[in-house]
Amino acid sequence: MSSAPAPAAPPVPAAPGTLRAGLAHPIALVRWLWAGYMTPGRPGRATDQTELRWIYTAWLAAFLLKMLGSSWDVSWHFKWLRDDLAPPHLLNTVGTAAVVVLVLFHSYSGYGVDRRALRLMQAGIGLFLIAVPIDIVNHRVNGLDITSWSPSHALLYIGTAIMLAGALRGWWLYAAPGRTRDLVSLGLWLFFVENVLFPNQHQEYGVLSLEAYEAGLTTAEPSLLDFAAAQGQTPTMFMLPVPSWVHPAWLVCAGLLALVVARKVVRLRWTATVIAVVYLGYRGVMWLGLSATGFPPSVLPVVLILGAVLIDVAVTRRIPGWAAALVVTAAVYALAFPLDALGLLPPWDWWSVLPVAVGFAVLWGGVDVLERSSWLARWRVADETAAAPERVAA
Repeated sequence: MSSAPAPAAPPVPAAPGTLRAGLAHPIALVRWLWAGYMTPGRPGRATDQTELRWIYTAWLAAFLLKMLGSSWDVSWHFKWLRDDLAPPHLLNTVGTAAVVVLVLFHSYSGYGVDRRALRLMQAGIGLFLIAVPIDIVNHRVNGLDITSWSPSHALLYIGTAIMLAGALRGWWLYAAPGRTRDLVSLGLWLFFVENVLFPNQHQEYGVLSLEAYEAGLTTAEPSLLDFAAAQGQTPTMFMLPVPSWVHPAWLVCAGLLALVVARKVVRLRWTATVIAVVYLGYRGVMWLGLSATGFPPSVLPVVLILGAVLIDVAVTRRIPGWAAALVVTAAVYALAFPLDALGLLPPWDWWSVLPVAVGFAVLWGGVDVLERSSWLARWRVADETAAAPERVAA
């Protein structure tokens, strides 16, 4: 007696002919995406290059929303008292929601990631989501926490960096070499560097907000100024609450270090320079937009460009990192001095040049050692699980 044939899997709905056609019928588009791609699989599942580009374009879009929201948020806090439902928070939340959806998609389907990339994505978004209620409780207990350097805010940056590391790994492992691979990598590294440099924006906005206040032209609302006074803080304490060595130390030892790693990973001759120029261009556009709508502007860390150019030259010419770091740090501080005199820089403690140079030399030297290690050689190989079932063809 023959057994009954297994029921056939339901066919995948026909794909929309164009993106415009898909967006014109969003319900049908979602049904097609769900039936075609939301099938269980394991990390390392076969993903063609068109699918991969769509997936990581969605990552770029999600982090663009997060970056726009966070940039606006800094300026917002120098004008208004905190509001959980403030527009910049909502914009950032939309980007975060998109990241959550993407991580769930990768976790369920296995497309476009190996196990290490997926674990980084999951750990990063998990840490970020844990940090959100901690930050809300912190504000409820302690009131407005304007500084970018608080522990709860640090958890947000660290979580974002970890999830970006996962996206960078997944794309670099599976994208075919070529222009598209390089451009998407540069985009992801741009978001990574922006996230690293984000805490410094507190000083970059604070210095101009303090100048405006002292000139009687403050953009801060009376409720914000009253709150600061009620906390017993002077305007200087409120707008520039961290020591003056923090900005240069973080810019060099974190921001420029991220550019060093980007240059070594992407391996394009002017990787660091392109990322720095685009980052500062974005900050300039935000400066214009915020100023035009009555929000506080910021100074721009233009010294980043000089550091980025020197990083690209040093890596291209294979100059040892410890030696290049000393030259880069000295050049950045030398350019910063006249910028400070022109009021185009937050307060810097100039004595910090020596410890910052030594710290950057140690860090860059460590990157060079890691680059030659067997551990990194193993890390560059995809960590995949067993093959997963493929989609049912239409």
